[in-house]
Amino acid sequence: MASVIRSIQRKSPAARTLLRPGDTVVSVNGHEIADVLDYKFYTYDEKLTLEAIGKHGWRKRVRIRKDAGEDPGIEFEDYLMDEARHCANKCVFCFVDQLPKGMRKTLYFKDDDARLSFLLGNYITLTNLREDELQRMIDQRISPINVSVHATDPEMRVKLLTNPKAAEGYAIMQRLAEAGIVMNCQIVLCPGLNDGAQLQRSMEDLRALYPQVESVSVVPVGLTKHREGLCPLTAFTKETALETLAQVNAFGDKCLEETGTRIFFCSDELYLKAELPIPGEDYYEIYPQLENGVGMLRLLMCEFEEALEDAGCDAPEPFTVATGVSAAPFIEKLSKLAAEKFPGLEGTVYAVENDHFGHSIDVAGLVTGGDLIRQLTGKKLAKRLLIPQNMLRHGEGVFLDDVTVEDVERALQVTVVQVPQDGAALLEAMLDTKEE
Repeated sequence: MASVIRSIQRKSPAARTLLRPGDTVVSVNGHEIADVLDYKFYTYDEKLTLEAIGKHGWRKRVRIRKDAGEDPGIEFEDYLMDEARHCANKCVFCFVDQLPKGMRKTLYFKDDDARLSFLLGNYITLTNLREDELQRMIDQRISPINVSVHATDPEMRVKLLTNPKAAEGYAIMQRLAEAGIVMNCQIVLCPGLNDGAQLQRSMEDLRALYPQVESVSVVPVGLTKHREGLCPLTAFTKETALETLAQVNAFGDKCLEETGTRIFFCSDELYLKAELPIPGEDYYEIYPQLENGVGMLRLLMCEFEEALEDAGCDAPEPFTVATGVSAAPFIEKLSKLAAEKFPGLEGTVYAVENDHFGHSIDVAGLVTGGDLIRQLTGKKLAKRLLIPQNMLRHGEGVFLDDVTVEDVERALQVTVVQVPQDGAALLEAMLDTKEE
């Protein structure tokens, strides 16, 4: 069972009980535990009575005293204490459907799980929620959550998600808003479908749910070269990007005047496609949509410049940076800023084109190890190769194509340095000051 205890943290409230790894938690204070949300909700109190079944079938009842909100200290075999919910949609723009064959199986799994939205910030479409699950979200105040809206018009949303239940999306959001649930939303724009008048309707409908709809990101559809048999879609051009930016920012200006916040933010990618400068820091307010690429480049530049003011370095080692095509000009600009302050600093920035997914995909996070090796072989490289950490599987040294960091190091005869998405960390890596 998914609620089997894997371990108990030392010196935690649960460590003072008879609970042991291998036991299965059944209930808390008389409430049956179905998954992690039930567990977190019912273990918030100071006084707990947990019922569990031991490995040999013996039932245990233990009492725990702790501070309100304190974690009891129990870790389970499965984080969700249940299976993750699979996406029930067939979105016309789904990136997973555009992956090439032969990649690791986990990349093809599409989750659409409200629990992961609340706990980890994943985006959900609300199409696979049962009525009892929706009511639990309201009763337990599961907030905030992230919602993939794409369109509020029921017919258009069904067309985009290829799921009849998609028509209920906005009505469900209204129920959640009435219950005080905070939502951050995204709209993936497909030219000729949910842009123009459809986008205007979506923005007006979502504005009507403010302040429960706290922020909305508007991002362009990503199209790989692996779209055989899929719905024909049109990529953004400079002209359509300019039109979208003008439309969204005009409405955002109106929201800012009326509410004190823009609510609607365009992704960095739209500015790059439109060949316009990234807005200043004030535009992004508290950066509510960083996970959707909204303001990432501006924040990176601000963090870098702030760190550069206080930085010191006597003899920096040369470095090479490999990144995506879209970010390369910005990284090169930051490299030059660092070289102006430290004249002995030698750095080269390479933009890696995405042969694996197609050249229309230009973000750093989707660059593969194979493309790195093929395109940097024979190039002038320093001993240290700096790459964005988001090129790699979280917590591991593996690229999307299963090439490892060690593979890259052997092929290019370099030391790969993984750099977090942080301007100060980037400067530190450039100056090689970490050991100091």
